[in-house]
Amino acid sequence: MNGIAAQLDLLWPALAAGVIVLATHVPLGIQVLARGIIFIDLAVAQVAGLGALAAHLADQGGNLWVVQGAAVGAALAAALLLQWSERRWPQLQEALIGLLFVLAASGTVLLLSRDAHGGEHLRDLLAGQMLWVSHDQLLAAAAASAVLLLAWRALGRQGSSLAFYALFSVAVTVSVQLVGVYLVFASLIVPALATHGMLRRRLATGLGLGVAGYTAGLSLAALADLPAGAASVWMLAAAGLVFVLIRFSVAPPRPIC
Repeated sequence: MNGIAAQLDLLWPALAAGVIVLATHVPLGIQVLARGIIFIDLAVAQVAGLGALAAHLADQGGNLWVVQGAAVGAALAAALLLQWSERRWPQLQEALIGLLFVLAASGTVLLLSRDAHGGEHLRDLLAGQMLWVSHDQLLAAAAASAVLLLAWRALGRQGSSLAFYALFSVAVTVSVQLVGVYLVFASLIVPALATHGMLRRRLATGLGLGVAGYTAGLSLAALADLPAGAASVWMLAAAGLVFVLIRFSVAPPRPIC
């Protein structure tokens, strides 16, 4: 019993972090899918991580506000750049998003090339450290997500491209520091893909799928001693696949003419 209680104490903050991420990323993911800019999450998350990493390497890692400011500033700059490119070259937007991701990813490698713990920093950025998230981080992320959801309800649904990119960049900045780049992307895309075409209860279904995926992933990580972030990515994808198979076995999709 003591072992189970210890595991629960370790896992519940990670699950809470996942729920916080899903609260903003499921509705944003639906918009990303509708806009056809699938890889924006990877690009902005990588840029936000690059900003936070630069602050750490500048010996500011102990100052939470400096790190957060660097991450948010980098992500907002990337969002404004993408919003401008969408207006100027909409047909090239996906390619430009991919280029931004590659530049940010390779920039991260360059920054870490002379750091003795570079590999560890890179792994934490990509796969996250869900199991070590603190209560203070959860409270701050929950408050930020609540503000973002209110702003999204007031501004994001009005169709403003600038509002969408700005809110999206801040949401990704909050999330990537909780669960890492890979799981942020999966949280954004898997629920949106699995519920694509649903006309009713899409948001609630997406949230339910996300929670199921995180729960299964964290359980698998605890039982098999696997990295929590990577296991949760796979279980999130598995939950989405199972839902799609059940959904289309009950009501096959109509052919697209």
